[in-house]
Amino acid sequence: MATSDIAATEGSAAAVAAATDAPEEKPHQLERKWTFWFDNQSKPKQGAAWGTSLRKAYTFDTVEEFWCLYDQIFRPSKLTANADFHLFRAGVEPKWEDPECANGGKWSVVCGKKPLLDTMWLETLMALIGEQFDESEEICGVVASVRQRQDKLALWTKTAANEAVQMGIGRKWKEIIDTTDKITYNFHDDSRRERSIKGRYSV
Repeated sequence: MATSDIAATEGSAAAVAAATDAPEEKPHQLERKWTFWFDNQSKPKQGAAWGTSLRKAYTFDTVEEFWCLYDQIFRPSKLTANADFHLFRAGVEPKWEDPECANGGKWSVVCGKKPLLDTMWLETLMALIGEQFDESEEICGVVASVRQRQDKLALWTKTAANEAVQMGIGRKWKEIIDTTDKITYNFHDDSRRERSIKGRYSV
């Protein structure tokens, strides 16, 4: 073997050794854990109570996990009609009955086209896991709902009666999803009692 070949081989071995010894890049940790949920209501069982089709899908706490999950699975445009994706703080179930949600409500926006729903959903997810809301402790999670007539996005919060906090969240969310349409806030209590309700707040 020529001297130049030996030198090249030794150089390659040294490079491999250096790469092996280099510390692995640590994943980027989030401030808190989040959980994706899936709810397929397209084929409800007769007499089944609301929420029986709701399934916890995956809990994550790093940026890398989030992108892997989003890219592979959790895009609303992949959903069939009458199905929902949820992203909620870990430990909080996307149900009115959950203690964190019981006294809360939701901001809602209608999305006419699937690409728009995907964009608004992604912008909202990044804002939540990136802690972009000043009132982040007030936010329970977000729901993307795919329906035959119109798709919706809803941001759930904890304390519906605190108008100042809810208005702050609503204004920030409207800025994040980049919409000029009016968005409205409904109390979960109102939704429980009546089928057709008017929003309590709007921005």
